[in-house]
Amino acid sequence: MHLESIAVASGRPARTHRAPVNTPIVLSAPFHHGPDDNYYLRQGSSDTIRAFEQAVGDLEGGQALAFASGMAAIAAVVEGQRAGTIAVVPQQGYNFTGTIFASQEKLGRMTVREVDVTDTSAVLAALDGTGLVWLESPTNPLLGVADLPVIIDAAHAAGATVAVDSTLNTPLVLRPLDHGADIVMHSATKYLAGHSDLLMGALVTRAPELGEALQARRDMTGGVPGALESFLALRGIRTLPLRMARAQDNALALAQRLAGHPAVDRVRYPGLPEDPWHERATRLHRGYGAMVAFEVAGTGEDAEAVCHRVELITHATSLGGVETLIERRARYATDAARGTPETLLRMSVGIEHVDDLWADLSAALSPIVQPSAG
Repeated sequence: MHLESIAVASGRPARTHRAPVNTPIVLSAPFHHGPDDNYYLRQGSSDTIRAFEQAVGDLEGGQALAFASGMAAIAAVVEGQRAGTIAVVPQQGYNFTGTIFASQEKLGRMTVREVDVTDTSAVLAALDGTGLVWLESPTNPLLGVADLPVIIDAAHAAGATVAVDSTLNTPLVLRPLDHGADIVMHSATKYLAGHSDLLMGALVTRAPELGEALQARRDMTGGVPGALESFLALRGIRTLPLRMARAQDNALALAQRLAGHPAVDRVRYPGLPEDPWHERATRLHRGYGAMVAFEVAGTGEDAEAVCHRVELITHATSLGGVETLIERRARYATDAARGTPETLLRMSVGIEHVDDLWADLSAALSPIVQPSAG
């Protein structure tokens, strides 16, 4: 089936007389013993959790594991590595991903090599002796696109496991397992659930032994989500194709308008032909996503002021909800230390009417424009 149909159909109960159309919320910690010996919620025993995992796994083309948050999913991969592992990670990426790798290095368990994952030559040069390659594409918040097939093939040749954070893409835009990745990570809080009302994460793999090891780590550390969150996230997946289609259309339109605005120095969006990653994204992706980053003319204070002037757009962190969110990422010390420009605003474009979004955004930008001389 097409992914649009999988998003609607996967994770449903059996079609028996008077059975519910939707998987119910199963609120129980213990479960009756059975032949599979899977009897406690920490092991993901709930049918509600399993239904969410079925849907995510079918969308990505693998077997999914649900986690209590995106960070819990990341931790299951990173902290499960052998002591002494060499890891290649993005220089620019989600700030807490960098933090968890740095914490493992500080404990003496791991050696971390930071690279610009959009620079394929630099990544390949860092692979010698590597055990884990962690990739983001697009990168957060600069929206750089990595050449995943080339990097993944080279990483495997070097004997490394490859994990890809595909939160910003969703499986509708890119399925990293199809390009050979070993693990795909999603912060399901974002686009999959889509309504900014829960925390969840997911890992997907096609390798049974790897999946078993990740599940064992989740069960041991208690990183399983609740049944209510799983139900809501699964309900969010039902509309993922519609939400992504509208949000991507809005993102392209706003990126095009921002590119011509006098208060904007640079727009980062791979859907623009002038974007440095446009060719790569066009070759690898089915769409360009709904994240837009742009650098405001002026200072960091000018950029921060834009966030405080918007009225329809919401000044808040996170991304992937139905509402449009904006924030200045360099306000966080970790982002600033990783080279995020002081004037860069990251915008998660939602599903509102694009003309209303533009009216709000252009009004917030207008005080930056200096009147012409004479």
